[in-house]
Amino acid sequence: MTIVKTPQKHYPKGEITRRSMALGIDFMGTWLVSSLLGTSNIGIQFAQIFVFMLTWLVLRVLIVYNNHGQSLGRWAVDLKVLEVEDGQIVSRIPELQALLKREGILGFEALLLSIGLSNIIANPPAILLILPLAIDCGTALSDTQMRQAWHDRYARTIIVSSRRGYSLDLKVKRLVEKVQRNVRR
Repeated sequence: MTIVKTPQKHYPKGEITRRSMALGIDFMGTWLVSSLLGTSNIGIQFAQIFVFMLTWLVLRVLIVYNNHGQSLGRWAVDLKVLEVEDGQIVSRIPELQALLKREGILGFEALLLSIGLSNIIANPPAILLILPLAIDCGTALSDTQMRQAWHDRYARTIIVSSRRGYSLDLKVKRLVEKVQRNVRR
């Protein structure tokens, strides 16, 4: 009896710029929905926080779980989230519990960013609330092999390129190139 090791399917890791774009799209959509409840009062708005977290969980957990590992932002730039077991990428969408862990951490950091941006005029040091998100996502820059951020490592997930999506980043790149060619003429 011999043990045959099957070769692992290759998944191209998601580029940092595309991951940032996807996170930005999801953040802006969530922030836009939650800002509809905002008032002109200075400080933290609890209704706004509740709506932000609820929208984040729907957009980044429920939709991802039911949409082949893609949120709206990840679909726009052709990325998806997959599960990691023993350092190997598994070709399946993470379980709901893993997505909740992952997005709970990332959602809290995005919420801090939202609070910081909402209060930046009255309180300029509020911009420091971006630090938890920057540190968490910055770990993906130091991980050259798997490109996992801290929340990915904790939830045992990874962001990979997908064939299914809108390819917004490629469409914007083509548009910029076309404009540059027209300007040169």
